[in-house]
Amino acid sequence: MKATRTPSLEDRIKQVRADIEAIIASRVEAVAKESPGVPPGVIRNLLTARAPACPCAQYLELDNKA
Repeated sequence: MKATRTPSLEDRIKQVRADIEAIIASRVEAVAKESPGVPPGVIRNLLTARAPACPCAQYLELDNKA
């Protein structure tokens, strides 16, 4: 039986951050459809402004608003 490699903490963090980035990008895209003419960067800043410290905090803030 082949042993399964457990990802390093660094790899897991990178994956979590990529997942969070995808979730935020999806939310930005949804809001942009409802707000034509507003640049995506502005929408992203508005969505994540309450928790600018890190992607994890941004996700938790967005998740509380859903």
